[in-house]
Order: sequence, then C-alpha cells, then structure tokens
Amino acid sequence: MSGIFGAFSKNGKPVLEEVYLGLYALQHRGQECAGIAWSENERIATAKGMGLLHNAIKQEYLTQKNVDCAIGHVRYTSLPGSQLHNVLPIGANYARGAVAIAHDGMITNLEELTLQLEKQGAIFQSSTDSEAIIHLMAHKSHMLPLDALIDSLRKIKGSYAVIVLLSGMLIAARDPWGFKPLVIGRKDENYYAASESCALDIVGAKLIRDVEPGEIVVIDDKGVRSLKIQHESCRGMRCTFEYVYTARPDSIIDGVSVYEARKEMGRLLAEQAPCPGAEITAGMPDSGTIAAVGYAERSNIPLEMGVVRNRYVGRTFIQPTQKVRNLGVKIKLNPISEVFNNKKAVVVDDSIVRGTTAEQVVSMIKDSGASEVHLRIASPPVIHPCRYGIDTRKEETLAAVRMTLSELCKKVGADSLEYLSEKNLTAAIGLAEDQICTACFSGKYLEENELKAGA
Repeated sequence: MSGIFGAFSKNGKPVLEEVYLGLYALQHRGQECAGIAWSENERIATAKGMGLLHNAIKQEYLTQKNVDCAIGHVRYTSLPGSQLHNVLPIGANYARGAVAIAHDGMITNLEELTLQLEKQGAIFQSSTDSEAIIHLMAHKSHMLPLDALIDSLRKIKGSYAVIVLLSGMLIAARDPWGFKPLVIGRKDENYYAASESCALDIVGAKLIRDVEPGEIVVIDDKGVRSLKIQHESCRGMRCTFEYVYTARPDSIIDGVSVYEARKEMGRLLAEQAPCPGAEITAGMPDSGTIAAVGYAERSNIPLEMGVVRNRYVGRTFIQPTQKVRNLGVKIKLNPISEVFNNKKAVVVDDSIVRGTTAEQVVSMIKDSGASEVHLRIASPPVIHPCRYGIDTRKEETLAAVRMTLSELCKKVGADSLEYLSEKNLTAAIGLAEDQICTACFSGKYLEENELKAGA
C-alpha cells in the first residue's frame, strides 16, 4: 500500500515543496519510508529516507531546488521490503534519458517478468515492482520513451497506479481494472496527480477528474492529453477496502465521497444488525468513527466520542510485526471511563483483519466500566488475502478464517459481534457490483482470462 503524488508546472514554478505537502496528506497510506524524485542536469535526483515523511526528507533541502516537475511516494511494505534500497520513486538514466517511477499496487506476474528480464541481462538493485517497469522500458530502447512505457505497462498484470517522470513530462497511469485510485488536479498553470483528492486540497488544487481504468494521462508543456493502455474493456475492480479503511474520509474516489460511503455503511449496519437496549454508540477512531455516526443516526442510539486516539501514533493495521501492533493499540487508543461507565455500548469499527485491535479495545472498554460491549463491523469478514496491494499476509493469519463468528466474538471479548453484509457494502459505496473488487471478502479474484484481456 502506497501514496503517490506528482506535480508539473507549465510556467516553470518550483514544485518540490508542493510534492512534499502532497505526501504529507497521503501519510496514512504509508509510514515506513518516503521519497521524492526529479530531473537535474538531465539525470534523476532523489531525496529518500526511512520513517515518516518529516524524518525521511528534510524540507529545507527541497527549498534549494528550482524544479518544475517531480514525483513522490510514501510506502507501507511488509518487513522484508523495508530497506533503503527499496524506497521509491526508483530512477534510472537509460538510453532514451532520465526516468523515475512511483507505484501503488502489486504486479502479480512480477516473478515471471523478473526471471525473463534477468535472462536478458537485467540486473535488479531492489525488490520493488517499479524496477521491473524500468527494465521493461530499457529493453525497448528503439522506441520513444512514452511508447516504451505504454508497451511495458501492457506486459504487467495485477494492480497499479503509477506516476512517471519522463523526458520533461508528468505521466499518470492506472491499470485496466482500476484497482488503485488516481486523480488529476489543477491550480492555475500547475497540474497534479495523486492517489487521493485530499492531497490536492493541501496544495490548493481543484480536482479535475479520476484517471480512468486503462488510461494514461500525459502532462507537459503542451497541456494534458489522454492515451489508452489497451482498448478492450475490462470489468471494474475498484478496491472496496479504500472506502472501508484505506482512504481518508475527505477524499472522493471515482466520484464517490469516502465520507458518505462510510456513513451509509453505518446506517445499513444499524438496519442489518441492531443492538436493542444499547445506551450509547461509539466509533473506533479514525476509520470507524464515521460509520458510527451513520449507525447512531439510523438506530437513534446517542453517539459518544468514547474512544480517544493519540494523534501521534500511526495506523496499527499497517505496522510490520505483531509485537509492534500489540503495543501500538495500547499507545494509540484510550477509552473514556466517564462515557462507558455502567453503560451498554455498541462499538462500531471498520473491519477486523487479524483481531489485534478489537480484542484489546473491547478489553479496555470493559475495564473502563462498560456493562456490555457489542461490536459491529462496517464491512464483511476479511477471509481472503489481497493479491492486489493490501498486505493482509497469509490467509491463516486472518481472524475470520481461524475462527467462527461465535469463536471470534468470544476471543475479542464482545457480548455480540456482527458484520455488514457484502450486499450492503456494495450498496453503501454506490458503484455497480461489476465495478468493484470484493476479493478479500468474497474470494472473487480476477480469472486468468480476464488478466490476459487487460495485458
């Protein structure tokens, strides 16, 4: 899971600090490393580091550079990939000039491509998906750089939203199924590409539109133009987990307000899984809070901000080890005793993946004096690993796989536990069923013939 941001100025204004700010707005998508790349003397220059953005890159350094086109990346990786040489964007200087790529997603045929490229003489310096794209381009040096990029994207399978710095152009591309979000924005003569629209807000840019599935948007001195990666139409596979958890609520993805989608999840959850006799509704900050608003609204059970989040602690789900996740819950969340004391509470959360947060929070709420804690989850059970870019690790680590509903309820210590149905999740998002990906809930992955259709 990653956040990507790119900026291009038609009138030559410096954009490095804007890229830095854009990445700040996308910090929720990755907290282990950050990087920014730009072209300097016709070669790729970068600023990279491990940790949160303000630790990884010194903003003062960026103010010294007069750069009119740049791209940036914040990343969450599984532990083996958490190394400095894997920090994106990755850049290279090949026969046709300087190129740098920032990528969100997962190339499912990466191993096959890597073996093929190595046999052709490629030497890989990282384990990132992005490097494979650059090597594919390098093996097409007889093509114009943009044509080589398009040819390379046609060879990869899986999910990707990519931002590319190439020959003085800013390029944004989205896979044919639209797994990962990607938007285009504008402020005066500056153009931007970003994972989410909230990153446009921080630089004062207006959302123009989403990059369409299978589209490449090219931004240069001549303006903005659109190309197609392939011309066959594919079914949509927009990630439902973006609306449930990943994206910020102030973002708009494919025309859908994340805030409104989460609120509707809560409303439908209240209809599907009521909690008679509950005296208060509380949400798990932050991604469960808005669903709790919808639940309270529809159920007429008063909403209380009963769980306080430490704003200086990152997301628990995307911490790399179980030990850190366990400690992270206690550091991050704290119930207010005065709110829960002697109350029957319905607590709304966005999801249960491994069960770490749910178990500890239910325990803390009961310790704070709640007479009963009824857990309501604003998404279906996560029972399949994601193949397209959300790291849910192995299937056997997923709480809903290891236990039945009653066993999981007992394990987390709740008095009752209910999930939102897949049908109601789809209804809450408001996109057609054949335009979204529910694989982590339903196991409905793309078939091999569908992957080939998009290649």
